[in-house]
Amino acid sequence: MEYKGYIGRVEFDDEADILCGEVINIRDVITFQATSVKDIHKAFRESVDDYIEFCESRNAVPDKPLEAAVAEP
Repeated sequence: MEYKGYIGRVEFDDEADILCGEVINIRDVITFQATSVKDIHKAFRESVDDYIEFCESRNAVPDKPLEAAVAEP
């Protein structure tokens, strides 16, 4: 999955019967979970947006996705 340059990876947790995901192309940790494919996409986008808003509220610069960071001069 990709949103705003952030890439999410999803795995199925058989014991908990949920989809668990994490953003894989930044140093900070962003996780998300849901019980359906439709909802995991939504949870991913919401987690990225929440992360960006959290950083801005603390006057911090969010980690840029690695591909974007490499492409910038």
